[in-house]
Amino acid sequence: MQQHNALEYDYTVAKMFAIAAIVLGIVGMSIGVFIAFQLAFPDLNYLFGEYGTFSRLRPLHTDSVAFGFTLSGIWAAWYYSGQRILKVSMAESPFMMFIGKLHFWLYIAGVAAVVVSLLMGITTSKEYAEFEWPIDIAIVVVWVVFGISLFGMIGIRREKYLYISMWYYIAFYVAVAMLYLFNNMEVPTYLVTGLGDWYHSVSLYAGTNDALVQWWYGHNAVAFVFTTPIIAMIYYFLPKESGQPVYSYKLSLLSFWGLMFVYLWAGGHHLLYSTVPDWMQTMGSIFSVILILPSWGSAINMLLTMKGEWGQLQTNPLIKFMILASTFYMFSTLEGPIQAIKSVNALAHFTDWIPGHVHDGTLGWVGFMVIAAIFHMTPRIAKREIYSKKLMDAQFWIQTTGIVLYFSSMWIAGITQGMMWRATDEYGNLAYSFIDTVTVLHPYYTIRAVGGLLYLIGVFMWAFNVYKTYTAGRVLEREPQNATPMA
Repeated sequence: MQQHNALEYDYTVAKMFAIAAIVLGIVGMSIGVFIAFQLAFPDLNYLFGEYGTFSRLRPLHTDSVAFGFTLSGIWAAWYYSGQRILKVSMAESPFMMFIGKLHFWLYIAGVAAVVVSLLMGITTSKEYAEFEWPIDIAIVVVWVVFGISLFGMIGIRREKYLYISMWYYIAFYVAVAMLYLFNNMEVPTYLVTGLGDWYHSVSLYAGTNDALVQWWYGHNAVAFVFTTPIIAMIYYFLPKESGQPVYSYKLSLLSFWGLMFVYLWAGGHHLLYSTVPDWMQTMGSIFSVILILPSWGSAINMLLTMKGEWGQLQTNPLIKFMILASTFYMFSTLEGPIQAIKSVNALAHFTDWIPGHVHDGTLGWVGFMVIAAIFHMTPRIAKREIYSKKLMDAQFWIQTTGIVLYFSSMWIAGITQGMMWRATDEYGNLAYSFIDTVTVLHPYYTIRAVGGLLYLIGVFMWAFNVYKTYTAGRVLEREPQNATPMA
């Protein structure tokens, strides 16, 4: 991972995706905070007519954070670290530079189409797969272009051996391509029947089969968007930032193959107590529990990379972001398998414990890692030191507080919900009406919204710090070898 001194890396595309990550993070999380307050204060649903209701905004929040903020951050990291890992500059290949810029602008066009269509209420109503068929085709084109970038760079590399991060980037590409294609098989109704809107479609699958394919895709969207490329990022950025080699390369490979084999079969845990065959439900539960091993293998490897260097946590906020990201990854990958146990799932399913689990991972693991990666890249792209270390430190503590408020309130709310739904009186009748459960959860919804607001404030602090770095940061005479320079 030593820098090749003869090379001048070109970060044009990395910078474009980093800016997109910041903008889409602000947009997506602002919508998320607003709809969180809507759950606590329902009258907020009437502020903007049909375009401001929870049902209209929720898919926009999910997709702009999952496939806007996160994917942009991943691709910024790829166009930055890929060159350095492979020892090849995009400036050397006009074709690769063209592909990178084409990838970005096609992606931005797709994002615009998604925003407009979801705001208009045009949706397939499938979780993480709400887009209608014209946008699905556009996304496939974007993915093909990304594939040309990924494998094209590998093809012209100088480095003989592929560092572990590249394995995870390749898995990210191949798995998402397979998952997206199969889950989004759909029939355009107008083209087949002449009825309905030209953009409307119905799934190629029906009933239980549709549910099975959807949650094979849905859970593995988490596996191969929120996990594998984020692991690729931390395996590059943590050693680079700390100056420490990865603790165990063998453990990184063992965890990689464990994740590849196990994760793909865990999606059935979303369909426990449904019409899905019982053996499939059991398989989903078993593989979910087994998933603890490779997940914790990766996380422990990251933590042990800091062995003997824990003092850096006191001096470098970026190390704090990455180490806490790894810790949240451990929490989330223990909590998910626990929720997949059938007896626990009977209590947890459809409750607020589920979004509590999801946001433990997305805000703590994914969010912190994207933030840390872009903070690490910025001085090396802008050739300026980070504008304010104090601001970065304050951001870390504000966002950490927000995450803790978020997931702890949702844990309590979810378990309370599940117990109230199941409670019966001496005659076997339900002890509480649905509205009783809604009423009792109001304070927890308020705490969740406040937690989300704190995290969003941190995102604005991040954006401001990056902006000021580009415009007012002290100029660096040479690139730092590891720890990011901060004013």
